[in-house]
Formats: sequence, structure tokens, C-alpha cells
Amino acid sequence: MSENNPLLRRVYALDGDKEETRRVYAEWAEQYDRDTLDGMGYVAPGLVARDAKVLDAGCGTGLAGVELKKLGFTNIDGNDLSREMLEVAGEKNAYGQLSEADLTVPLEIADDSYDAVISVGVFTSGHVKPKALDELARVTRKGGQIVVTVHEKVWEADGYPDYLEDMEMRGLVNIQAVKEAPYHRNEGYRCQICILEVL
Repeated sequence: MSENNPLLRRVYALDGDKEETRRVYAEWAEQYDRDTLDGMGYVAPGLVARDAKVLDAGCGTGLAGVELKKLGFTNIDGNDLSREMLEVAGEKNAYGQLSEADLTVPLEIADDSYDAVISVGVFTSGHVKPKALDELARVTRKGGQIVVTVHEKVWEADGYPDYLEDMEMRGLVNIQAVKEAPYHRNEGYRCQICILEVL
């Protein structure tokens, strides 16, 4: 596909008219992947995934890191309280760096170090409280994302809804989404998946 293609010419000629933008992409939707990936050799989506620096906070044995790697992320660091869990995570070859860290105290990580931070299975009973989200925001660059799961048992009990609203009022994050999802299918537990944009 070259710029001689009428759709591509229209895309490059867009001037901010939202309705025209919608029309162009509506017409292009069915052919877009074929035109861009095959026709143009579009590689940007894969490059973004490979270049994004991600922290898996409380990575445990590395289950989330493996999933990130499957999605094309190659610049993943992990930390966890347990050295033994980190040893197992290291065997999965999904991480660049692994380090011991206690998420209940300030992290030994510079501000704005990561493009994104994930934390899966950490915000649960007897583990980490909502205040740890402040540290995750601190180590995430402005415009980056934090994605965490919060077990249903602690969601209301530990005050996560109010804490997230407070973070937003303090100008730390923008709450992009909070959605309920399965946590342990076999035991019937649910969690809230919180997606936050760092401000």
C-alpha cells in the first residue's frame, strides 16, 4: 500500500475533524491490518511493546512476566519480598533484572523509572495496603500506566475506592478504569482490576 492509496491519502490529510476521522477509519477497519502489516510493513506496535520498560511489582514466581513476554514485552524487571520466589521467576527468562523489595516501604528505585507498572496478586489479605500505590506512581513516568489487581476481600475493607479517589484528588493519577474480573476461578474469588494513568 502506498500513499497513492485513496484511504492512506485521506488519513494523512486529516485536519482534526473527528467525524471525518471516524469515517476514514470506519471504511478502513476491515482491511487495516492487512494494509498496514502486510502492505506497509507496519512494525510500530511491536516496537512499542519491546521498548516499554515495565516493572512487575511483587512478581512472585514470574507468572505475569511470562504473560507480558508472550505479548512482546522484552524490557521487564521484577521485584518481590521473597528471594526464593525470585529464583523461580528467574528460571522463566522473562525478566531483565530481579531484585528483593518490600512494597510496604519506599522502593530503592528512582522516580520515573518505568513506562508501566503491574502488580498482580499483591494487593490482597495480609500483604500490601493501598498506600503502596503511591510508590508505584512515583516510579512510573508521567503518562505511564499502573495496572493492579485488588482482591475482593480487601477492596472495601482496606478502603481502596476512597484511596484511589484521594490519589486522583492529589493529582497523582487519573483513574482510567476499575473493573471486576475473576481472580481464582476454582474458588470463586473475584478482584478489581485498576488501571491508572500517572500524572
